[in-house]
Amino acid sequence: MAHTFNPTVLREYDIRGIVGKTLGTGDARALGQAFGSMVRRQGGKTICVGYDGRLSSPDLEQALVEGVCAAGVDVIRVGRGPTPMLYFSVYELDTDGGIMITGSHNPPHYNGFKMMIGKASCFGEKIAELGRMSAAGDLEQGTGTVRDENILERYVKRLLQDVDLPALEKAGLKVAWDTGHGAAGEVVSALIKELPGHHVLLNGEIDGTFPAHHPDPTVEENLVQIQDCVAQEECDLGLAFDGDGDRIGAIDGAGRVVWGDQLLAILSREVLEDLPGATIIADVKASQALFDHIAELGGRPLMWKTGHSLIKSKMVETAAPLAGEMSGHIFFKHKFYGFDDAIYVALRLLNEVARTPGGLKALKDSLPKVVNTPELRFPCEEERKFHIVPEVHRRLKAAGADVDATDGVRVKTADGWWLLRPSNTQDVLVARCEAADEEGLARLKAILTEQLKASGIEPPPM
Repeated sequence: MAHTFNPTVLREYDIRGIVGKTLGTGDARALGQAFGSMVRRQGGKTICVGYDGRLSSPDLEQALVEGVCAAGVDVIRVGRGPTPMLYFSVYELDTDGGIMITGSHNPPHYNGFKMMIGKASCFGEKIAELGRMSAAGDLEQGTGTVRDENILERYVKRLLQDVDLPALEKAGLKVAWDTGHGAAGEVVSALIKELPGHHVLLNGEIDGTFPAHHPDPTVEENLVQIQDCVAQEECDLGLAFDGDGDRIGAIDGAGRVVWGDQLLAILSREVLEDLPGATIIADVKASQALFDHIAELGGRPLMWKTGHSLIKSKMVETAAPLAGEMSGHIFFKHKFYGFDDAIYVALRLLNEVARTPGGLKALKDSLPKVVNTPELRFPCEEERKFHIVPEVHRRLKAAGADVDATDGVRVKTADGWWLLRPSNTQDVLVARCEAADEEGLARLKAILTEQLKASGIEPPPM
C-alpha cells in the first residue's frame, strides 16, 4: 500500500510536524503526489518548489519533488531561500502553484509546507482534501520533469524596484539587519550591497540550528541582540526576520520595539495618499489606535481573522492594497503582489524612515498613545486550546459583555479591550490587552486571568 501522509500534520493554514516523529520524507513524497494531482486536475502542469535553511529541508524537498513528478506534474526547483522568494517565483515564472518547505518561526526540529494553487494560498478545505485524496489513493500517475532555476537575483532586483534610492542616499541611514540564521540571510546580504547608507548584518549565515537566538521577532527576548547592536553601533533602526522571511520585527533608534500594528500604521500613510479611501486590513490582535489612525487618514479600516492565508484571501475579496498582523506578517498589494514579504516590507519602511525627519523614532512617537501588552502566549494542548475560547465566550455572553467573535473573543470594556484566541501555528493561547492607562490595563489583565483560570489555565505573570 502506498504511503499516505500523517493526518496529524494537517493544519488550517499549512502542513506542519516534528521531523522524525510526525513528519518525514514519506509524508513529503505522499503530499507531493496529492498536491500534484490536485494541480493537474485543475488544468495545471508546472509548480515551483523552494526550501528554507532547516537541516531537514533538503531531504524533504527531494522527496516532495519526487511525489509531484509521480503525479505527472513538472517541477521548477528555485532552491534555498525565504518563503516570499518562492511566492515571487510563482508569479515571475507564471507557474500553476508552488510549495515551500519551511518550519517558519517554529523550533529547529519542526518543519512543514506552505502551498499555493495558482496564485492563491492553499489552505482550509483544500488542505483537508489533500489528506482525503492521499488516504484514498485517489491520485494521478505520470512522470513529471524537473529543472533548476536560480531566481534569487531576479527576486533581489524586484525588491529594489520600489526603493526610493535618492531618499536613502540623502538620509545616509545606518541600519542593523538580523536574519537570525534564517532563510532570508543570502537575500538580505545581496540586497544591502545595493542600498545606500551603512548596513550591519547579524546572523546572516543560514544555519538551521539557529545558534544565536530563536528566529521569531514577535518575541521581545529574540530582539535583544539587535537592540544591543542598534545601541552600540548608533544605528537609526534595526530590522529582524523570522526563520523563513515572511515576518518582520523593527527597533527604532532608541531601542524600542515597533510592533506589527505600529508598522502597519506607519506604512498606511503613503498607500492612502496614493489611494484615498482604500480598505486596509488588520487582524483582531491589532490596536484600536491603528483602526482609528487609518480612519483619520481617510482609509477604511477592516478588522479580520488572524492567519496569513485568511488575510490574503480577504485582500482579494475587498481589493485592499495593504494588510497586516501583529505577528509581523504585512501584505503589500500596493505596487507589489499581495503576499507577505518581510524583506519587501523592510524596504518600504526604509523609504518612510528616510523621508521623515527624526526617522523611525519620530514615526513611532507620532502614533496615538495607548498602553498595551505585546502578544501574550499561554501554553495549551493542541486540542484543548480550541475548546477554551468557546467556554470563555459562553461565560462572557451570559454576563452581558460586549464581545466581538470575529476570531476568538475580543472584549470591549470601559477601560479598553482584551483578546483571547487559539494560535493557528503553536500549542498556545494568544492574548492581548489595551487600555488608556496602566490602571485600566491592570484591570483588563485581571479579567483575562480570571477567565483563563475558570477554564483551568494558570497564566504566568503578565
